[in-house]
Amino acid sequence: QVQLVESGGGLVQAGGSLKLSCAYSGIMFYINDMRWYRQAPGKQREFVATIASRGVTNYADSVKGRFTISRDNTKKTMDLQMNGLKPEDTAVYYCNADYLLPSGSSRNAWGQGTQVTVSS
Repeated sequence: QVQLVESGGGLVQAGGSLKLSCAYSGIMFYINDMRWYRQAPGKQREFVATIASRGVTNYADSVKGRFTISRDNTKKTMDLQMNGLKPEDTAVYYCNADYLLPSGSSRNAWGQGTQVTVSS
């Protein structure tokens, strides 16, 4: 099993920046794609960004040009640098990852989430 722990959330004014981190640990053979999702109050969870094991990235249109996803496979972390934050970015942000167990079975894991609040 892989555990994902997010950190870095908080309260920031519109136009400000925050950096979220996701640390992973546990029994795994390989971590594949990693993603950030977010869920605003009363809304469905939505995709924010993804990064493949070799660094290929993709972003939701709503954050493109403002957010940057990165990962450090040696440190076992994934980050989300968020610049130019808007009130509509307010949400709980979740880390998500696909991984392989030593047996070869594929699994998916979620973190517990970290709150980001952007004031206008």
